Amino acid sequence: MVGARTNLLEVATPEGVSFSIALAGPASRCTAWLIDLACIIALQSLLTLPLKLLNLISVDFATALSIILYFAISILYGIMLEWFWDGRTVGKRILHLRVMDMEGLRLQFSQVMVRNLLRVVDVLPAFYLLGGTFCLVSRNYQRLGDLAARTVVVRETRTDVPDITGIMPEKYNSFKAYPHLVARARENISPENAALLQDALLRRNTLSPEVRNEVYAEFAGYFKGLCEFPQEATDGLSDERYLRNLVEILFVR
Repeated sequence: MVGARTNLLEVATPEGVSFSIALAGPASRCTAWLIDLACIIALQSLLTLPLKLLNLISVDFATALSIILYFAISILYGIMLEWFWDGRTVGKRILHLRVMDMEGLRLQFSQVMVRNLLRVVDVLPAFYLLGGTFCLVSRNYQRLGDLAARTVVVRETRTDVPDITGIMPEKYNSFKAYPHLVARARENISPENAALLQDALLRRNTLSPEVRNEVYAEFAGYFKGLCEFPQEATDGLSDERYLRNLVEILFVR
């Protein structure tokens, strides 16, 4: 759990191919949390307006209900946004941060649930002191919720794209016939994952044929889960050809 800290997350495939992703540090995570806190308070203010009428009956009951509502909103806020926004909340989106699985796999709903439910522990004794302490000393800047869910918060960096003509599809790209699916792919695939895909294709000649086929099959299976094209667009495509088509629609506008 605790070890030498690093600013990079090393993601290794079973075939031994490694990639590095920049981690978000405590300062950027704290800033994102402050933005999210402002959003949560604004939501609570709107939703607790009817509770003011309860003050006429019982101030203590109204106060207790307001506190419970705050925790419910704060937890649901994180769960809903991180699930539907692919690991992002409003604060993370503004600061270009994102929650992801430690192994680089697709973020699961159970992971989103665990890391957000454990906020009630991370926030103890006040102002995220426990979670902040773990974030400062843990190897990958993880709070308790991240450690339990096996997640990390990474930076979404816009990578300058090198000359990718060498990894573009040699023939007609069948994906281009479905512009709405192309747009969805660009929305669902993060810049980090696009960069990993680009790097895997650029390293093609450094991999043996057996390893290359295994790596590309793993990548293709993952990306097909993020952006599904109709069968007529993928019939006859090898895993490598599928990935080359994907690179073109992601990087060439």
